[in-house]
Amino acid sequence: MHLRSLCAVLAVLVLAAAPAVAASDPPSANATPAAAAPAADGPVAIATGLLDQLDAGDFAGAEARFDAQMAAAVPAAKLKELWASLPGQVGASKGRGSATVSNANGLQMVAIPLHYEKAELLARVAINDKGEITGFLVQPAPAPQAAAPAPGAAFTEQPFQVGTAETVLPATLALPKGTPPAAGWPAVVLVHGSGPHDRDETIGPNRPFLDIARGLAAQGIAVLRYDKRTMARPQDFTAGDYTVDDETTNDAVLAVATLRGTPGIDASRIYVLGHSQGAMLAPRIARKVAQAGAPVAGLVMLAAPARPLLDILPEQNRYLLQADGDILPAEQEFLDDLDAKIARVRSGADMPDRDTPLGLPVAYWRDFDAIDPVADALAVSVPMLLLQGGRDFQVIDTDWQMWKRALASDANATLKHYPALNHLGITGSGPGSMAEYQQAGHVDAALIGDIASWITQQPAQK
Repeated sequence: MHLRSLCAVLAVLVLAAAPAVAASDPPSANATPAAAAPAADGPVAIATGLLDQLDAGDFAGAEARFDAQMAAAVPAAKLKELWASLPGQVGASKGRGSATVSNANGLQMVAIPLHYEKAELLARVAINDKGEITGFLVQPAPAPQAAAPAPGAAFTEQPFQVGTAETVLPATLALPKGTPPAAGWPAVVLVHGSGPHDRDETIGPNRPFLDIARGLAAQGIAVLRYDKRTMARPQDFTAGDYTVDDETTNDAVLAVATLRGTPGIDASRIYVLGHSQGAMLAPRIARKVAQAGAPVAGLVMLAAPARPLLDILPEQNRYLLQADGDILPAEQEFLDDLDAKIARVRSGADMPDRDTPLGLPVAYWRDFDAIDPVADALAVSVPMLLLQGGRDFQVIDTDWQMWKRALASDANATLKHYPALNHLGITGSGPGSMAEYQQAGHVDAALIGDIASWITQQPAQK
């Protein structure tokens, strides 16, 4: 389990489609700190003791359970600011479920269901042979496994791989049924939003990439979706010296190249469909694909930010923290600290990774902050389809208006706006919220139809 997981999970995600959040009622000023459990206790007692201390506001006691690396990455002060930043997002606690214990890589892994008014969450605690906590993650409870395509479906699915040898990423290729055209099927590579994601981009009970892949395949377009490297191989990032290209771009380029050599695929008609952070990076991916060989046929950009991530991160946090009408003093303290961290990242001054937003490497943030999504889009010459939901609170109308102004005279660009859709492309009503992501839904069929129509109408490359 990644030692930075706690920071990445407890903080509001930047552009993630997956709101993996920690949850707790606000710590009471009169709460009695829970006694620290001795290391001799069993793994379940250690894990439940940690949760008891967090609920009681005993962050020093919680830190005392960590091993040295975990304590350095997430000291008590950071635990407090992250935990205190999240009240109101998932409603009141409704208790905990029964803990289960498994073993992985010499660690005891305890999973405890957390029941909340607006969400079902799962706490995962990794414990070493000394009884110390080496990892802690709170995420939405996993959804049931997706059903296989119905026998009468207009498409099939087959296992696929992106990459080779030890670094391979497991994937699924959805193919239209029947004999492919002489040149092969047009095809799409799906690129995830920020944070660890599986190939379906599973968010609570929702699977946006599964919906898109199957919806397009049923309309004559092959679709490749793969587990993101941060999900499939978190060990590749433990050194802390990675960039957004290591996290996302390079694998997308590799996926395009792999798909291009697949029988039944039209190598001249491969598109990249990015969601959120993946949409922001789609022009960068297209540029790198072109440098490596033949260009992509076009880009589909769903919920694409037009601004740097470090502009959007505090905006998202403020929106969520004021959703209940008030920003509590502890929440304001968190927001002020976040602003200070962003300013320090942008100043170029030396700073330890543990003091950055989300605890990600400072080099990662500075590399990413240098990306100008609009300039990158204007620099590529392939057709682009931009799609935006009107109820999206993560990538908002400010970004959409910037795209409209920038691409108003660009003949390569098609822009479509869907007033009722949220960040996941799912229909809803009222202001967007984190809780909405825990309500089962499907990507809007009209949006998927618009993507299929646009791809079908694009002329074949010469």
